[in-house]
Amino acid sequence: MKIKNLLLVVTLFISASFFAQRKEGDKRSQIKALKIAYITTELNLTSDEASKFWPIFNTFEDKQRAIRKENMLLFKNKSQAENLSERDASNLITEMESLETELYELKKKFISNLKDILPAVKIIKLKQAEDDFSRKLLQQYRSRK
Repeated sequence: MKIKNLLLVVTLFISASFFAQRKEGDKRSQIKALKIAYITTELNLTSDEASKFWPIFNTFEDKQRAIRKENMLLFKNKSQAENLSERDASNLITEMESLETELYELKKKFISNLKDILPAVKIIKLKQAEDDFSRKLLQQYRSRK
């Protein structure tokens, strides 16, 4: 198992070295492919689990990305807090709260859906694998600068 993990990490770093030469869209798809490989390895998904898991996971990721993008756009459009009226600031806070609630509900539904196809231990491992992958990706990004 350790050799498998080491091989995956080495593959991750080698593949990531090609990111600097690719366009932004290519980078995103490459990162997604690496993330899928990493999660699959870490969770040790059976073929039945994988066939049910990935459509749910991909839908969740897409919706989560859309909510976060919408949240970023709120701030981008209203970036000058000192120029906001009290009413506009209050409306912005309400919109932020709404998006946070929507994200929370999305995560709850995602976990609920996973409980039907994965054991609880694998759901916990998923969270750990996502965090580990993000940490490694960030470390690699920092080492390039």
